[in-house]
Formats: sequence, C-alpha cells, structure tokens
Amino acid sequence: MWIVRLALRRPYTFVVMSILIVIMGGLAIVRTPTDIFPNIDIPVVSIIWNYNGLLPQDMSDRIVTVTERSLTTTVDNIEHIESQSLYGTAVVKVFLQPNANIQQGIAQITAVSQTQLRQLPAGTTPPLILAYSASSVPVLQLALSGQNLSEQQLNDYGMNFIRTQLITVPGASVPYPYGGKQRQVQVDLNTTALQSKGLSALDVVNAISLQNLILPTGTSKIGSREYDVSIPNAAPQTIADLNRIPIRTIGSTTIYMKDVAWVRDGFPPQTNIVKVNGQRSVLLTIQKAGNASTLDVIAGIKALLPQIAMTVPTQLKMTPLADQSIFVRGAINGVVREMLIAACLTAFMILTFLGSWRSTVIIATSIPLAILTSIVAFSAIGQTINIMTLGGLALAVGILVDDATVEVENINRNREAEPEKAMDEVVLDSASQIATPAFVSTLSICIVFAPMFLLSGVARYLFVPLAEAVVFAMLASYFLSRTIVPTMAKYLLRGEKKKTGDSPSRNPLVRFQKGFEAAFERFRGSYRSLLQICLHHQRAFLIAFFVACLGSLAILIPWLGRDFFPNVDSGTFKLHMRAPTGMRIEETANLCDLVEQSIRQHIPAAEIQGVIDNIGLPVSGINLSYSNSAPVGTSDADILVTLSANHHPTDNYIHQLRLILPKQFPGVSFAFLPADMVGQILNFGLPAPIDVQ
Repeated sequence: MWIVRLALRRPYTFVVMSILIVIMGGLAIVRTPTDIFPNIDIPVVSIIWNYNGLLPQDMSDRIVTVTERSLTTTVDNIEHIESQSLYGTAVVKVFLQPNANIQQGIAQITAVSQTQLRQLPAGTTPPLILAYSASSVPVLQLALSGQNLSEQQLNDYGMNFIRTQLITVPGASVPYPYGGKQRQVQVDLNTTALQSKGLSALDVVNAISLQNLILPTGTSKIGSREYDVSIPNAAPQTIADLNRIPIRTIGSTTIYMKDVAWVRDGFPPQTNIVKVNGQRSVLLTIQKAGNASTLDVIAGIKALLPQIAMTVPTQLKMTPLADQSIFVRGAINGVVREMLIAACLTAFMILTFLGSWRSTVIIATSIPLAILTSIVAFSAIGQTINIMTLGGLALAVGILVDDATVEVENINRNREAEPEKAMDEVVLDSASQIATPAFVSTLSICIVFAPMFLLSGVARYLFVPLAEAVVFAMLASYFLSRTIVPTMAKYLLRGEKKKTGDSPSRNPLVRFQKGFEAAFERFRGSYRSLLQICLHHQRAFLIAFFVACLGSLAILIPWLGRDFFPNVDSGTFKLHMRAPTGMRIEETANLCDLVEQSIRQHIPAAEIQGVIDNIGLPVSGINLSYSNSAPVGTSDADILVTLSANHHPTDNYIHQLRLILPKQFPGVSFAFLPADMVGQILNFGLPAPIDVQ
C-alpha cells in the first residue's frame, strides 16, 4: 500500500490536500448553477410562419405541409415533427434526437426554409427560427399595471422598454408580452366624405404609400463644415403630419387626409386579454434558457427591476408573480437538510457503537470531504446542483462511512492485539489487510449504478447525474480512507487510552455507551436464540416467510400507484378552459370571471395568493411556440392559481374543481395542465402526461 505509506511519511501533503478540497468544494458550490432538475437537453427547433389573414386550413395545406415534407428531406436526426396551424400563424416544432447537433439542425432548417419561399403563397415572409429544450420553462412572471395607463400603453412599455432590458440577464429568455393592446397607427375612413369627393379607400392607401418614403440623401460640404442633408417631407414624423397628407388635387382644391379620414394612435382588434386578480394587465413571462441557474436568473431579474423602474412612468407597477425560485430553493434546502440530518445521525451511531470520540472525528471528517470532492467532480463535467445530484449525495452519506469505519475499527483491533507495535506499523498493517475487500466493496456499489448510463430519453438526463454523484463520492471515500484517514489515525488514536478495570466512569457519555453496549449484547443474544429456532424449523419458517411476502404483495400492490416521478405539491395549479368555438374574446373574459368566482368560493380566501387569467391567442407565434396549453382561438383561456404557503393539499382542490366546474358551466371543457417546473419539464411541453396519437 504505497499510498498509505506515502500518507504516513508525508502527512502535511494530504492535510493540505484536504484543505484544498474544502476550498475548491466551496467555490464549486457557489459557482455551479442551482436548479430543480439537471439540464434535459433534448433539442427542439421551432419554425414560426406568419401570413396575415390566411385561414388555418390554408396555413396547413399551403405552408405547413410543404415545410414538413422539405424538412424530412434535408434535415438530419429528426425524432418527430409537430405542427399547429392557426389563423395567420403556424408553428412547426422539429424534435431532434438527443445526440443531434443543434447548430447543424438550425442551419439545415434555416436553409430549407429560405429555399421553399418561392413555393409558398406570394407575400410569405421568412419564418422565425427558435431553438430550446425541455429545461426552457417559465420561472417568473411580471404583471404590468398602473393607474391612468391604458392597455395599449402597458403593452408598449412591456414590449419596447422593459422586455429589451430584461433580456440582458444571463440565461433569461423573454417572449412578447401577453395581454394589452398592440400600438398601431389606424386610419379611420369617413365613407360618406369619400363618396362625396369621388374617392375610394384604395386612393387613401396609395396616397400613404407614395408619400411615406425612405429617401437616402447624404451630406453637403459648405465652407469648413459638412452637414447631414435630410428631406423633411419624405416620411411623416407625427400623427398630425399623416393627417395633412394630400390625396388628390381637383382644380385649385387639394383634398387632404383629414378631409376624408382620421389618422390616430390606435390598436388592432384585441385577441389576448390578461387579468391579474380581476384587473386588466400585461404579463411578461421570463423563461430559463438551457443550463442556466433558475435562482440566478430570478435574482438577476429582481435586481434589475429598480433600474428599469427609473426609466418608466412612476405609476407603472411591475409585480413579480409565480416565482419558481421559492419552490426550487425549498426543494434544494429540503434535500440539504435531510442530508445533514443523515450525516449527524450517522456520526451519532458511530459514536454510540465505537464509544470513541477520536474515531468518530476521523470518520465524520471523511464524509464532507468525499461529498465536496463529488461536487467538484460533477461540476467540472457540466452538471448542476439539483435535487437529483443532492439526492445521490444524500443516498451516499450512509455508504460513505463504510470505508473509514472499517479502516478505523481495524486499526483499533490491531492496536489492542499488539500494543507494543509502533503506530505507523499498526496503521500500515491495518490498511493492507482491508485494501482488497474495501476496494471490491466500493466497486460493487459503483457497479450497481452502471445500468443508469444505459438509459435513454428523459430518464437518462435525470438519473445519470444521480449515479455520477454517488460514484464520485464513493471513489473519493475510498481514496480518503487510504490517505487522510490513516494520517488522522496516526495522530489522534496514538493518544487514546482504553480504560481498564471495573471502576464506573463519571462521564455520562461513557456510561451511556456502556449501557448501550450491554443492551445491544442482550439484543444480539435474543436474535441468536431466534435464529437457532428458525434453523431448527427450516421448512416451517420458509413456508411462513414466503406466505407473508406474497400476502403483503397481494394486499399492497392494488393500493400502490405507478408514475414516472413522484407528484409534487408546489402550491399552484393551472386550469385550461375552452368555451364553445367562435366565442368572442370579451365573452370569454366574462366567462373567466364567473369561473374565477367559483374557484374563490371553493378555496378559502386566506389560501389564495393570486389568480392570473390569460385569455385568447397571443399576438406572436413565439409565445405559441413556448406555450403548453395549445390554444386555438379566442375561446381558450388559462387560469393560473397560486396558493399561499399554508394551504391544504392542492390535489384536493383540483379534485373538487374537476367535479364542480363542468356542472356549473355546461358546454365548457376544463383541463388541468402542468403549472410547476417539475410537471412542465417532465411533460416537455405537452398539455398532459399522456399523449394520445
């Protein structure tokens, strides 16, 4: 055992190594992204086509079908393709194989999309190309509201002032705002005035097109100066200038725009309404992109809000809603707390059984060092701190003590057997005696996790980090049992003296340990007697044992559910409502108010923290691409309910609403969609965990 001999000869080297592990582990904890799950990097490329006014059937037949056929010809590593055709918008999602090169996929999709433009209806604009993965989920929502601010102004501030600054936060992706009214210059025609002057709407359109020009000019050198030259009447700069555009001159009379129409700062027909606790608002959704830390993204957004507030009107309020960092931090803290409890209980059991605080210190020191080494290792290969990696470390806590415990106990045994031998020799002999069994035991535990590396799909991304955390910790534990444990044993166990004689000790810990040993010996004697009885009646025992096992399985299996991942109560639920097809958005909004009233009647007011209604279709296909509710028109709505910290089980409320709402609102369909990060990531953008095809 050359490494043990080296550790005994140069102890300070491995003490410094342990200090370095502590420092590097602390840096890794601070710098490694923290999230609820590992990064599930299944690449998806979304193609968003827009053609104003084209019917869904035409979008599907003339654009989407051509796109899908072209993709299957020129793009590599396609797992499957999904598409959704709506009025004037179509979204085609290309799911690539897990090992596909996403950059190559984007390049191929972009190339074929540009090539097929000539095959599509005239006037089709090039599509938007987006790339994302299952880990790209909403982590925070900002509600914009303010007194004396219209929906049009709220949407304008959200789109052009707030969103553009939020995008500077590393790892944040901010789609277009939900709700509000898009700012648009509108021309209201006076048909009576047009007819009286012999004009048509086409004359108005032509006048605006001909007199709203972009004319490049240049500069002019005059004397010692060079001036920029501009043409003031090339393009109107204000609404008043648009109203003064001449349309036609008849004789000596010029007909202006204001004579037959009125140009105003308006908005197109609204297709998306957002209400926050019953008040009309605009909603900005912040997505987490890729491998970024959820906690860092949300902290960066919140730190930036005071700076943004100085650039917008004082009455504009930006309220953070649906903060997923609370859920992530609670989950991570819960796993860390359980891991610390397990470590403390393990140290207590070692102290109780060994009865030596020196041996306990040696073993307890190796546990955090092995855990920190594992964190440094999986952080170096690109993993994050999440409930899977921390769960693997918590699982390994009870196993990590084995190597050090066996090492220390063997040193104590050899020291008692040969008290005259030098401490260095005792440690070296003890380490060499258990080297092979300890190594085989460590490898056996690591091999148990080897099949996880053969998994595929989402399961691979979830359980491989757990296996890596356990394997790294086990290998580090074995290495530490060959280095720092012998080093500490050489100095700490040398001064330990075994108390001889029957004189009782006054130390309460010693008396407790001796009482525990006496009780354990009695228990071991009883177990020995029971074992002898079982061995004398082997056939009867085996029959009774197997009958008990089969009987317990027959009783328990019908009551055990089966699921891919345990259900998580995050205190939120999302209700998707679909009214009869063709319902106007104003009527859908009124229906949402009635549904919200029903929800508030069945959930105590003290348990409701907030309710967000997202009604209709968003204005951009980008939002449709990220959405998991699959809206098809203004008759769709999503109701997100956030419960307070002290609430009853969310599943109970969902069960009640499933039974009550269809009876109260006949003809309206209801479905509960994933609302928390866990459900959205595992479902990977599907409205439900079951995908019926």
